Amino acid sequence: MYTMSDLLNTLSGENNNSMPNLHITVACILYQEDKFLFVRERDEGKIVYNQPAGHVEAGETVLEAAKRETLEETGWEVEISGFLGIYHYTAKKSGICYVRHSFIGKKLCHRKDYKLDEDIIDTCWMSLNKAEKLSKHMRSPLVLKTLYDFNERNHYPISPISYQCRNNTSRDS
Repeated sequence: MYTMSDLLNTLSGENNNSMPNLHITVACILYQEDKFLFVRERDEGKIVYNQPAGHVEAGETVLEAAKRETLEETGWEVEISGFLGIYHYTAKKSGICYVRHSFIGKKLCHRKDYKLDEDIIDTCWMSLNKAEKLSKHMRSPLVLKTLYDFNERNHYPISPISYQCRNNTSRDS
């Protein structure tokens, strides 16, 4: 049985037992005219494609993180308009288990002069067909999986997400 201390150590990356090293992440899918927004980025010396995505920072909700990551990686300010699902992927090399909360974004404003994260090379709009042809260059299997799910399954409203997770506030009981 795991203790609360084990869980907190796992979430902070201090893992000395058999619990997975969990990283809580977000991704935002933007879609227009049969194309998806991708970032082209450097990862361990390779150039890969990904959705705007990244880790949830301390004190931040998953929705805030999705908006922030999208802006930092693409220059697009977005409104989160839907929820696609929660996905997980364990990287073979590191053993890190990424728990990805995938959202659907609605473009609001493109800040063309915004300085993107240093690992981002550029952004591009790409069809699913073209993305499939570049499948070996996707950052993880979750990239294409979420695009298939975007096309094939329900998009959920964000309203079922806990009030505290949407607004980063707590209600006193």
